[in-house]
Amino acid sequence: MRLPEPSRLLSLFLAVTGGLVLWAAFPDAGVWPAAFVAVAVLYWSLGRDSAWWNFLIGLLFGLAFFLPHLWWAHESTETAPWIAVSTVEALFLAAFGALWTWVRRARFLRRRGWRLAAAFSVLFVAVEQWRSEIPFGGFPWGRLAWSMSGAPTGRAAWLGGTVAVSLLVAFAGVLLALAVAGLVRAARRGSAQAGPAQAGPAQARVPRRSTPARDVGRAVGALALGAAVAVVPLVLPLPTSASAGPVETPEGDEVYDAGSDLAQDGTLWAGAVQGNVGEPGLGAFANRAEVLNNHLEGTYALAEDYAGELDVVLWPENGSDLDPQTTPDVARGLDAAAAAVGAPILVGAQEFPQAGGRYNVSLLWQAGNGVIGRYAKQHPAPFGEYIPMRSVLRLFSDQVDRVRTDMIAGVNPPVVEVPSRLGLGAYRMGTVICFEVAYDEIVRDAVVQGAQVLVIPTNNASFGFTAESTQQLAMSRMQAITTGRAAVQISTVGVSGVITPDGTVVRRTGLFTDDVFVANLPLRSSITPAVAAGYWPGWVVGGLAVVLVAAGVVGGLRRRG
Repeated sequence: MRLPEPSRLLSLFLAVTGGLVLWAAFPDAGVWPAAFVAVAVLYWSLGRDSAWWNFLIGLLFGLAFFLPHLWWAHESTETAPWIAVSTVEALFLAAFGALWTWVRRARFLRRRGWRLAAAFSVLFVAVEQWRSEIPFGGFPWGRLAWSMSGAPTGRAAWLGGTVAVSLLVAFAGVLLALAVAGLVRAARRGSAQAGPAQAGPAQARVPRRSTPARDVGRAVGALALGAAVAVVPLVLPLPTSASAGPVETPEGDEVYDAGSDLAQDGTLWAGAVQGNVGEPGLGAFANRAEVLNNHLEGTYALAEDYAGELDVVLWPENGSDLDPQTTPDVARGLDAAAAAVGAPILVGAQEFPQAGGRYNVSLLWQAGNGVIGRYAKQHPAPFGEYIPMRSVLRLFSDQVDRVRTDMIAGVNPPVVEVPSRLGLGAYRMGTVICFEVAYDEIVRDAVVQGAQVLVIPTNNASFGFTAESTQQLAMSRMQAITTGRAAVQISTVGVSGVITPDGTVVRRTGLFTDDVFVANLPLRSSITPAVAAGYWPGWVVGGLAVVLVAAGVVGGLRRRG
């Protein structure tokens, strides 16, 4: 089944419409079936046999998606950076459009519906993978997989990570497009045969292989296969809890069970503090002492009900923008709070080494001993935490000078050891800071290094009331499924959440509210197939995409010859 070539005007309309439909699949709208429709519309829009035209179509689709999807970048900076990052990401989809034009010229893909669907999916996900790695370490925001955290298809992350989920979404989306094409073709042929049939049987003869009934049958088959692809991950044996959810304590308080019945190495009792800020947006951290005090107060609130009953208290990224290792007042405040609650505090802070630059760190602070564990962010966000090509970019926007001191990448594993309050050794927390949750390799490395639970400290204050924090929560859910680990996303201002190993959210906070909660987190040591596979899914998809492009180029040259 092949789609008729769309007119230029129609393909332009489809490109913009498809991008907007894809935006609706992600939080805050979160209509995940829209992702399948968006892929189908993109496939339709790329129906013309012109690489340059399809480059334009891919660019328009990308802009229509990324501009609203990354609106939070406008909120945290200004118009020029928002447009710049959206355009860079859209250019990858433009490149995809051009590459697809060449790929489908391969001889073995001509008039082969399911093969076209598979080739389109492989190429799309390969480009998605490449933009997650380049330039400047890549930017994985907007991967198809992130829209599936609450969908049956998202469960495939347990098997093959985000690559597997995106492949299934893209494949099912193209099958939807082919199914619609079959139904349209059947309707047209039925209409064409109705008129000649009145003139006589000889004029009404149509080869059997092109009858409307066969077209409808193929369309139904494509639709059934697409639906099966979307829901077949339901059969995967994800760790699913019967105990997860809110639990009332004897004192009448509410704690949140993240699947304690799934524990393999005991459980970790964690308190979490969302301290909030006085002013959303760019000025959120103008008063750093206020932010620190908000989180100290939240810790004392936990101490009133849970003193001595917690293994750790989790603070967000930048919970203390002041380094307690060099600021005695902050150190004394942390000592007192940690002593009151009877547990070490995971503190988000900044370190400024003498050699220059700064580190974004999560410090495990124990009363009387100071720092007993440390993780420094491995993947600082380009243009947000450090500025590549600063002198060149300053010509376009003075926003580059908002980042006065470039952040340095840490090199230590993303794991922090927490001593058990019961004297049972140490628990290993995978600690990935803010945007790092979007980078599969960092989360995967934490589990390979022995992480039994995931913690994602993040600071969303500068993004205002946008969808950035809920987009990030969707990523945290997907990484919980990928790794088979319970997770806590803890934000300065929300959205924070407690997540079970199968991606279910059992506690979620609001935006720009102060909040505290306690979670019972299962400690797990089993390795999922996705973690065991490591980089291989991405490598395989990338390699297949190169082969497809080469085959398409050869096929195109032979056709011209």
